[in-house]
Amino acid sequence: MAYTQYNSPFAKKCNGPAITEKSYEKQNRKMRSEYTKETGKKLGTRQTSGAGKRRVSFACRFGGMAGSLKNKKGEPTKLKMALKKWGFGSKEAARNFCNKNKEKK
Repeated sequence: MAYTQYNSPFAKKCNGPAITEKSYEKQNRKMRSEYTKETGKKLGTRQTSGAGKRRVSFACRFGGMAGSLKNKKGEPTKLKMALKKWGFGSKEAARNFCNKNKEKK
């Protein structure tokens, strides 16, 4: 079941300039440092391979997100870049990984 995270940067509609790999990483570092300052905790690193709990959780969340992987200019969106960073080529790949690896209740 997919749900929308309203405070997620991916939920916002943005028609601004395309985000590049370098600016994506810069924005990610900034977000992580702000989180550490606010909470005193550190966010875990990306798991780009294997079937760890955090990677499965990411795949389940992002596999069901609404929105395209390319903007009107054909450039990758933040959603696409996040999936790529976690080792998924598409939302379908993340969804399939999620269904294969999530724990059954």
